Amino acid sequence: MIGKGVFVKQQIAQRLRRFVPVASALALCCVASAQAVETQDPFEGFNRAMFSVNEGIDTVVKPVAKGYDEAAPLPVKAAVGNFFGNLYDAWTAVNDLLQGKPSDAASDAGRFLVNTVVGIGGVFDVASEMGMTKHSEDFGQTLGTWGVGEGPYFYWPIIGPRTTRDTFGWAVDSWADPVWDLSDVPVRNTLVGVRFIDMRASLLPADRVVEEAAFDKYSYIRNAYLQYRRSQIRDGAPLPADDADSAE
Repeated sequence: MIGKGVFVKQQIAQRLRRFVPVASALALCCVASAQAVETQDPFEGFNRAMFSVNEGIDTVVKPVAKGYDEAAPLPVKAAVGNFFGNLYDAWTAVNDLLQGKPSDAASDAGRFLVNTVVGIGGVFDVASEMGMTKHSEDFGQTLGTWGVGEGPYFYWPIIGPRTTRDTFGWAVDSWADPVWDLSDVPVRNTLVGVRFIDMRASLLPADRVVEEAAFDKYSYIRNAYLQYRRSQIRDGAPLPADDADSAE
């Protein structure tokens, strides 16, 4: 049995790990001014309108997320994140295979099995304590690995920033999401709602960074997203010197 002190540290670590991708995107965006970034945003007028729609929606969602973040104990928030993260590990394993990464696929499939059985349905991240590395792969990354171009940038209501490639990837990810397959509509909607609010709460620290650093919030988020996704597809590897000033 994990001691109480170790348990609390584990929950804090889980919350921090969930913020790392956001922090990484923001850090990458800070480099944008020193690099030529091809934004591929030919529909900027439409995108800015949708960005405004999202900002309007967020005036309702953000207070709920803040309330959840302040009221829910850390172990509860960690358990919620672990549960949904465990479901995603299974889909990550599939994308690992599609990207030709069998060792990562074995690790993520193993994580899913261990956390589902030993971690009580994924509520506890036992696999990480066992040293099993967690990866994050979606179908948009898989398409990028296959050489599919990212296409124009879009900003959609609710789901936020996406390239054309990532929009199709998101559709496939949603089709494969077991939560949306639940036949019990009240349970399905509750899980979708809880996941959405939990994810929004995890972005609250990033909100403060963006609001303090950005003159143009829309451009800031767009550039951060594009650089972060390009980095994900390369698994964090730098662009070759000949391609450093161009998009993939």
